[in-house]
Amino acid sequence: MNYYLLFYETVKGYEAKRQPYRDSHLRLAREAQERGELIMAGAFDPADGAALLFKGETATDAEAFAEADPYVRKGLVSRWYVKKWSVVVE
Repeated sequence: MNYYLLFYETVKGYEAKRQPYRDSHLRLAREAQERGELIMAGAFDPADGAALLFKGETATDAEAFAEADPYVRKGLVSRWYVKKWSVVVE
């Protein structure tokens, strides 16, 4: 099993703009966590981005999450990308 980090870079004013989509975003995250795909997630401080940790055979789950995320779909995320994370201590 591999780990993948999904990185978000957010637009200016993200914290105020996210409110209408927050429940849908969190529901998507909880569903991914219940399926065992999403391990943990959170925003940076200051909230200029976020990181979400996924576990799976490929990056597909992380990519599919981003593509379905209302934050991405509504333009609150200016850039997202996935990187495979080689864990040396677990």
